Amino acid sequence: MQRIALLSDTHNYLDPALFKYLEVCDEIWHAGDIGTVGIMEELSRVKPVVGVYGNIDGQDVRKEYGKTKRWVCEGVDVLMTHIGGYPNNYVPEVHELIKQKPPQLFITGHSHILKVMYDKKYDLLHINPGAAGIHGFHKVKTLVRFTLDAGKIKNLEVVELGPR
Repeated sequence: MQRIALLSDTHNYLDPALFKYLEVCDEIWHAGDIGTVGIMEELSRVKPVVGVYGNIDGQDVRKEYGKTKRWVCEGVDVLMTHIGGYPNNYVPEVHELIKQKPPQLFITGHSHILKVMYDKKYDLLHINPGAAGIHGFHKVKTLVRFTLDAGKIKNLEVVELGPR
């Protein structure tokens, strides 16, 4: 069993309120627009981190993290990328990956809009955790936490960190 904290779009800012939500998790996943490698280093002092780079990330972040990551965690097939779209409107490159072998969990960032949607066509759960940083048009900083256990996604919760 793994408890996951999912972030995106920190844009080089970590809200001090964030850390109490991370401490009870086993891993921190970041779906891009990190800012600098220093953000991931700070997060990794709390828990192990997994991430992908986003469109605002420079070469320091891109050297450390890929554009797309696919792995299995606690029996759940996970696909994560920063710009991927959402059910019925996937980015073409990502749509091809999903069509070839649908993951159980598809994670994106980029839009700053928190979305949790089930895709019936591909039998997958799509999560965009919104934006945890202070740059962008979002009104509230958010993250998502959930548990992966024996091939199942459980106990999903949205955390609001306060106004942007």
